[in-house]
Amino acid sequence: MGSVAAQGGKIVQQIGGDAPEITARFADPAGNVLGLYQEPVPESLPTRELVSQRIIAAPRERVWQAWTDPKHLAQWWGPRGFTNTFQEFDPKPGGHWRYVMHGPDGHDYKNHSVFLVITQPERIVLEHFSGPQFLLVAAFQEQGSQTQIMFRQIFRSAAQCEKMKALCVPANEQNLDRLEAELKRMS
Repeated sequence: MGSVAAQGGKIVQQIGGDAPEITARFADPAGNVLGLYQEPVPESLPTRELVSQRIIAAPRERVWQAWTDPKHLAQWWGPRGFTNTFQEFDPKPGGHWRYVMHGPDGHDYKNHSVFLVITQPERIVLEHFSGPQFLLVAAFQEQGSQTQIMFRQIFRSAAQCEKMKALCVPANEQNLDRLEAELKRMS
């Protein structure tokens, strides 16, 4: 059995050999576990993940800014017709993102995520704790003057993934449409 170490609001257990590192994140001083994740995140979990990919006509640095600057992110995050109010946005490992998505139907949707990995300008990994719970992995690769985005939502089970597919797949495409519009405004 490998070692267990506390590291800034989380416990990391390295099991040894080629087994992945498992990390438990904590929500409060009492040590209540918020969630578990594996680092590195597996390359493919086909029954538990939804993947959206797109090549965006903008340089990676601008795409990164649109994802990490709250004034830009609030303009495009969510499906068509949604607006956002951010209460907290701290894009660093262990940082929280608390916000309300205001739906076009007048309903408000509270959200809470914690950033797990920030590798500028290549990758963002966050855990979304509000329903539905999932791990979000966003990867940004340069393609000349363009950027390829791979957006993965990894759910806790295949059943949960299947349940969310009809809602999330078109919503994620609308999200990327809105990102492209914001990037045009930023240029």
